Amino acid sequence: MGERLATLRAARDALDQRPGVRVLRASAAYETAPQGPILDQPDFLNACLEVETSLDPEELLEAAKDVEAELGREARPTPQGPRPIDVDLLTYGAAEYRSDRIELPHPDITSRRFVLEPLLELEPELTLPDGTRLTDARDALLDQRVARAEPL
Repeated sequence: MGERLATLRAARDALDQRPGVRVLRASAAYETAPQGPILDQPDFLNACLEVETSLDPEELLEAAKDVEAELGREARPTPQGPRPIDVDLLTYGAAEYRSDRIELPHPDITSRRFVLEPLLELEPELTLPDGTRLTDARDALLDQRVARAEPL
């Protein structure tokens, strides 16, 4: 919602300002069709960041949620509905991690082309800890509309 590219850039900059987090690279932004039960809404703008961090997954998730709140996201928006920003953790290096709050790699990573396109832009040969090649997962989702937009 709102100035989507400006909000993505603000999220990138806010994460880079967090203690223990350093943004190394950003993908381009990608214009994507809504997914899930609420299809009657504007397109989303998605991007991925590669970060270096001294935070554990729970601390990094908390930093991401703090950035969302700073940028106007409500604590409990409509699931998969319009929102000003949504910051997800997708992977944590080659580690697997699971808690009540988070699962890494993200459990939906292989079913969302809007995640895979920007992620593979940053790391074209990326595989999951179980050996899944993300290029293969992306290639199975070419029916999901995703278009490269602007640099982040």
